[in-house]
Amino acid sequence: MSENKNQINIELTEEVAEGTYSNLAIITHSHSEFVVDFVKLMPGIQKAKVKSRIILTPEHAKRLHKALAENLKKYESVHGPIKESKVGDGYPPFTLGGPTAQA
Repeated sequence: MSENKNQINIELTEEVAEGTYSNLAIITHSHSEFVVDFVKLMPGIQKAKVKSRIILTPEHAKRLHKALAENLKKYESVHGPIKESKVGDGYPPFTLGGPTAQA
């Protein structure tokens, strides 16, 4: 029997499996990393907290971009196009004036 050396055993705890709701992502970057802050923004409340922060290398950010694009394409092929709300329809701009990205 051959062994798959590329197999990874990934553990998902019960707490992490519950997930964290986010309806806003703020993305900033430096020359060596991308920072994605996931925020839960509630209507009528002027203050919001970052619920989770993910830090990626540029290479992994590119891989995430490709994986999201592929999965969105698969989703839309089954469920139809995803309607995008415009900024000003009660939704803030994507970056919400976050820190200025540096290249």
